[in-house]
Amino acid sequence: MAGATSGVGKTSVTCALIFALKKKGFSVQPFKVGPDYIDPSYLSSISKTNVFNLDAWLMGENNLLESFIENSKLDISIIEGVMGFYDGFRGDSDFASTHHVAELIKSPVILILDASKTARSIAASVLGFQKFHKNSRISGIILNKISSKKHESLCRQALEKIKLPIVGVIPNNPDVVLKSRHLGLISTMNENNLQKKIQKTSKTIADYLDTEKIIKITENPILLKKKLKPSYKKSKTTIAVALDNSFNFYYPDNLESLKRHGAHLKFFSPVKDKKIPDCNGIYIGGGFPEVLGASLEKNTVMRRSIKQLSEQNIPIYAECGGLMYLTKSIDYGEKKYKMVGLFDAETKMTQKMKLNYTKGLILSKNIIADKSHILRGHEFHYSELTSVSSDSKFAYELKIGNGIKNHKDGLIQYSTLASYGHLYFDSSNYAGVFVKNCIKNSKR
Repeated sequence: MAGATSGVGKTSVTCALIFALKKKGFSVQPFKVGPDYIDPSYLSSISKTNVFNLDAWLMGENNLLESFIENSKLDISIIEGVMGFYDGFRGDSDFASTHHVAELIKSPVILILDASKTARSIAASVLGFQKFHKNSRISGIILNKISSKKHESLCRQALEKIKLPIVGVIPNNPDVVLKSRHLGLISTMNENNLQKKIQKTSKTIADYLDTEKIIKITENPILLKKKLKPSYKKSKTTIAVALDNSFNFYYPDNLESLKRHGAHLKFFSPVKDKKIPDCNGIYIGGGFPEVLGASLEKNTVMRRSIKQLSEQNIPIYAECGGLMYLTKSIDYGEKKYKMVGLFDAETKMTQKMKLNYTKGLILSKNIIADKSHILRGHEFHYSELTSVSSDSKFAYELKIGNGIKNHKDGLIQYSTLASYGHLYFDSSNYAGVFVKNCIKNSKR
């Protein structure tokens, strides 16, 4: 499910298609191109399954293929694209674009277009996308934001000679627009009425999709060769994973990788719980800790426990929101909330988004890496760390990306590593090394 540009309604239409296919009795496995955490939560709310990311930069082509094949176990797999169809890491290449992923997994593509301000010119747009690459893989078109029957008729006339099936014509309806905040859409874990809104939107749009034509497009898939994944090791250690409305940005593949290397996962809430489960390591993912800053501050028992465990050298790995939580405070508008205080720095929310793929060097051995090597990841946040101590120790030096300070990322304190950057664990042996360090801690 590709968009001509960002903002054409990819997530809404993809949710609607999942809804329509499930109504016909199909089981559906969604995927999301790119490193995004929020769009997958929308797809998951409709499919009721985990959603897996497909990002060539973050994962590498082989890991991407393996993850797709391993997780494509249901009747139909649907992949929501990212940005415009050919938009990727660079302007002169489609690497890490929706098209790149479609080529890797040999998938047909349905192109979604915003037709609200065009009529005959829509054909020029479609023809451009079709001819831009020698194998565009475009197999169908969905026209979104159609204003009237006359408008639809003009668009259909314009597209007749292109010979691509129109598999959906969706009228312009402000009532089914999904709200945005922060990095795009709002996380489904952060708004009570959002689940109902997604269901209503999906049900409404589904009526305007030609599901039979779409099912026909999915027929006769190209067989992809499956590689045998390493078997799961017997659980040898326990890792506590923060999971609640503040911390919920995790790749399912990362959690599976920890389990495959011998970790038993126990989930806990830094907002509500008064104690951390018995464990030998802690993983605090990304999210929006500033939104529930008051609740996190109020839970002083949890904040003190995490700091004490770090001081006792239990391995703690944190990303983005997790990093923010481990600083002294989060300054959110006119409010300032006390946080764990492990790192001698403060977090300040900003108006400017930092959104990058990252690449750099892991400088030395740490809790997720047993040797220096090149890392690839991504960062996206509306915050920065201030008053970072001059003697702070960093794990990463970035060639691409901002990091925490002066293109350095990955603050180290005791056996805690916290970064703005997010990693895909199977792109190196990050999960294996982290589990190994947690096992060492359990013996100690």
